[in-house]
Amino acid sequence: MPIVLKSTPFEEMAHKVMRVLARTLALAMVLAPGTPVHAADTIRLAVQKTGTFSWELATIRERGLDKEADLSLEVTELASPEAGKIALRAGNADIMLSDWLWVSRERALGAKLSFYPYSSALGAVMVPAASPIKTLADLKGRKLGVGGGPIDKSWLLLQARMKQDGIDLKSDATIAYGAPPLIAAKALDGEMDASLNFWNFCAQLEAKGFRRLAGIEEILPKLGAKGAVSAVGYVFDESWAASHRDAVARFIAMTRKAKQLLVTSDAAWDRIAPLTGASDAAMLKTYRDRYRDGIPRRNINDEEADARVLYRVLAEIGGRDLVGPAAELDPGTFYHAVPGD
Repeated sequence: MPIVLKSTPFEEMAHKVMRVLARTLALAMVLAPGTPVHAADTIRLAVQKTGTFSWELATIRERGLDKEADLSLEVTELASPEAGKIALRAGNADIMLSDWLWVSRERALGAKLSFYPYSSALGAVMVPAASPIKTLADLKGRKLGVGGGPIDKSWLLLQARMKQDGIDLKSDATIAYGAPPLIAAKALDGEMDASLNFWNFCAQLEAKGFRRLAGIEEILPKLGAKGAVSAVGYVFDESWAASHRDAVARFIAMTRKAKQLLVTSDAAWDRIAPLTGASDAAMLKTYRDRYRDGIPRRNINDEEADARVLYRVLAEIGGRDLVGPAAELDPGTFYHAVPGD
C-alpha cells in the first residue's frame, strides 16, 4: 500500500506565500522605473575634434536621431585622422572617417575594412580676388601652396589633369608644401600666388574674398569620372559590419536624416555654428553651402565605378608610396549592404 505524504497546513501556506512573492518580484522587475527591457545597440565612433563629423553628430543628438534609430553612440574625440586609424585598427572604435584609397591599401595589406560614402567635398585652387591668374594653365611660373604634402590626393589629381595639357606643375611652378592651416594663413598674407587646400580651408578663404580658380571636383570628368565622387566615407571593419548589419543600416539611415536637416534648415547651422569655428556669418554661410554641395547623392555602384577609375590615375602618379602593393581598387572596398542603395 503506497504511503502518501501530505503537507501540513503550515507548509501549504508557505508555498502559497512563496508563489505570490515570486510573481510579485517578477512583475516589479518588469515595471521598475529605469529597468531596461531592451538595450540600444552601441556604436563606438572615433571623431576628429575639429572635423565636420562632429557637426553631423551634434545635429543627430540635438534632434534625438540616435534614440530614434535605437543606437547608443560612444564618441571618442581625437586630435587627427591618423589617431582615428590607430583606434580603428586597435579595435577601440567601430567607425571613423577616412578615404577609400586608405581602405583599399589596408585591404591589400590584409586588413578587411569597408568604406561607405560620407562626403564628396574636395579642395580647390584658390587665388586672391584681383589675381591675374584666370585659368589653371596660368599657374605656370607661379608659387603654389599645397596643403597636405606631396602625396595629397587633390594635388595628385591636379597634376594628372595638367599633364593632359602638357604642363608638369611640379617643375613648371614653385611648390610649397605645408599643413593646411599654415597654407591658408600664408595665402591670406599674400605669400603665394595660389593655394590648393582642403575644402574647409578653401571656404575660409572664399569668405575672405578669395576666388575659386577651380574646384577639384571640376577636373574629375577629364580624368574619367562620370559624377561627384565621395573621397571621404565611414570606415569600419568588414567582419564587425557583418555581425552588426542591422545596426550599420540604422546608423547610415540616421546620418542621412541628419544631412537632410543640414540641407533644409539654416537654423540647424545656427545651432552648430560654435563647432564650425566660423568667425562670422559669411564664413558660416560658405561652410554651409560647400558642405551641402558635398553630400553624396549617387548610387553606390556608380560611386565605386568612378573611384576605381580615379584609383588608377592616383596609382599611376602616386605610386606605391600612395596605394601600396595594389594597382587596382580592392573589390571589397565599398560597402554594399545598405537598404536603398
